[in-house]
Amino acid sequence: MVNVELLTRIKNDIQADIYYSQNFSNDGQRFLAWYLRNVYLRTREQARDDITDGADDKEIDAVVVDDEKRQVIIIQGKFYSGPVDHQPLQEILAVWLQMKNLEQLQQNANKKVQVKLVEVSDALEQDYDLTFELVTTGTLTPSAQADLKLFQDTIDNFDNLTASIIVVDTAMIQARWDDALSRALPKLTHTFTLEPGKYLSLDVAGFKTVLAAVRLSDCLKLTGIKDGLLFRKNVRQSLGITNKVNRGLKQTLSGETPQFFFLYHNGITALCEELALDPATNSLTLKGLSVVNGCQSLNTILACSEKVKAAPDAHVLFRFYEIPQVDLADKISINTNSQSAVKPRDLRSNDKRVNALKRAYEIRYPDGYLITKRGEERPADKDATKTIDLSQFAKCLMTWHCQRPNVAYNENAVFDKHFDKLFHSDYKPEDILALNQWMQVVNTYWDKINLNDALLVSQSYSKFYLLFTIQTAFCAANNQVGKGVPSPSATTLALTTSSDSLLPMAGTCMNMALQEAIDEYQANNKVFSPQNWLKNKDSILKIQNAVQMYLTMMMVGMPGAKELKTSLTIPPEHFSMRWSAD
Repeated sequence: MVNVELLTRIKNDIQADIYYSQNFSNDGQRFLAWYLRNVYLRTREQARDDITDGADDKEIDAVVVDDEKRQVIIIQGKFYSGPVDHQPLQEILAVWLQMKNLEQLQQNANKKVQVKLVEVSDALEQDYDLTFELVTTGTLTPSAQADLKLFQDTIDNFDNLTASIIVVDTAMIQARWDDALSRALPKLTHTFTLEPGKYLSLDVAGFKTVLAAVRLSDCLKLTGIKDGLLFRKNVRQSLGITNKVNRGLKQTLSGETPQFFFLYHNGITALCEELALDPATNSLTLKGLSVVNGCQSLNTILACSEKVKAAPDAHVLFRFYEIPQVDLADKISINTNSQSAVKPRDLRSNDKRVNALKRAYEIRYPDGYLITKRGEERPADKDATKTIDLSQFAKCLMTWHCQRPNVAYNENAVFDKHFDKLFHSDYKPEDILALNQWMQVVNTYWDKINLNDALLVSQSYSKFYLLFTIQTAFCAANNQVGKGVPSPSATTLALTTSSDSLLPMAGTCMNMALQEAIDEYQANNKVFSPQNWLKNKDSILKIQNAVQMYLTMMMVGMPGAKELKTSLTIPPEHFSMRWSAD
C-alpha cells in the first residue's frame, strides 16, 4: 500500500528546495536525489554525482560506491503512486546481465555511467557487496512480485557476479528514513509484536531475558541492518551474500521448506539497555537495541525479502537480553561469535599494542580517550577534542607516516595487511593528540575551502588527502619530500597560528593536482574517474608536485607567505623515515 503521507512529503521537499530544481531535470531524478540525501545521507555533491539517469544511462539511474561499507548499490527509481509492473525489474536484470561485460557496457553508456563503471569495476575486484535496488513509491503488481522472486533466484545462481535485488517500497523508504533521522543518536528502539505461545520470559543470572520465535517477515522491519547501525557492538559487519554460510541460509529460504529455517538456525542474540514485555498485548519494546550475533543472518534475510514475505510460517529464534553494562556486552559479542572464525581485524581492539597506546595516551592526557571498540562511546568526563577513534587513528597513521592516503580509506587493508607496520607500542601520546587535532581542523575547514566538486564527492578519501597535503607542506618547506616525515607533535605551531592560510593552500594544491590528472586523461582520450585516481599513487605524486610548486610561487611575495613558511619550518631532527606500506 502506498504511503500517501510520505509521498506528499517527498513532493513538498523537492519543490521547496532549489537544490533539486537547479541540479536535476525531472521529478524522477529529484526523487532519487531526495532518497540518496535522506536515506543514505549522501551530501549534495555526492547525490548529484551518484545520479546517472538520462540518455544512454543503460537503465542505471544511480550508483553508490561506498568504500567504508564495501558495497556497490545500483538503483532504479520509479516515482509515481500507481502500480509497478515487471518492466523495472526486467531493466534491473538487464543491467546485471550487461555488467558481465563491463567494458562493452561502458563503451555504449553516457559519460556519467562510464565514470561510475570504472569505480564499480574496481570495487567488484575487491569483492564489494553488490546490491540492486528498485526504489519506488508505487505498488508492485502480482506478476511483478512473481518476477522479483524469479530474478532473486536468477541473480543468486551465478558465481561470477553474485548480487542481491531489493524492492524499496514506501514502507521501507519510511523505515530507512526514520533510521537515518535517528542516526545521530547512539540508541535504536524497536517494538516486536510476538505471537502467543511462541515466547518465554525469564530471569537468567539476574538479567531480564526473552526467548522468542520471531517471524522472518518481522525482521524486515528492523532498522539499521543495511547500514550496520544495528550491529554496532558486533565484532564484525556483514561478510556479503557470497559468503559460504550466507549462501546456505539463502538456499534454505529459497527451498521448499523455509519454515525449517528455525530448526536449522542457531538463533540471533540481541542486547538492549531496557527491555519491556507487555503480556496483555504481546509487545516487546527494546531500547538501545544492538544485535551482537546475527549480522550475517539478518542481512541475508533482507536480501531475500520477497521469499521471506511469502513464508509467513518461517521463524528465527531470538535471544533478547537486557544488558546495560558495556563491558559485559562486549564479552557477549565476542563469545557468541566464537562458533565461526573471527578475522584479526575484528579483534584488533584487544591487541596488546592497541592497549599499550590507549594506556599511555590516557595517562598522558587524563581527560583524553582512545576509543578502541566498535560502538563504544566517549565517557561524559572525557574531553571530546581529545577523544579519538581507533579507526580514524589508524587511517591518520597510514596517511601521515606511510604517506599513503590512497590506502587509508580501506579499513580492511589498514587493520589486516598493514596493522603491524602502523601500530607501535612506543608511539608518542603527543603525536596521537596532534594527529587528532589536525583531523579536527580538516573537518572544521572542510566546508570553507573551495575544493573541486569531484573531491567533495569522495569525502572518505579526500579528507585524508587533505591531511596528507598538509603533511606534504611541512616536507616541502623543509626540503624533505621523498626523504622524511615530520613528527605530528612538531607541527602544532602551524596548527594554532596558520590554519587559516594552510588549509586553503592545501585545498588549492589538491585542485591543481586533480586538474593536471584530468588534462592527462583527456589528452589520452581515457575515461577519468576521480575516485579511482584517489586510489592510486599518481594522485600522491601530483599533490607533492603541486605543493612544491605552490611554495615556490609564494617566494615571489604572496601575502602572508613569510608567516606561513615560518610556521612550516621545523628542525630536521623532528623528521624520520617514512613507514613502508607498499
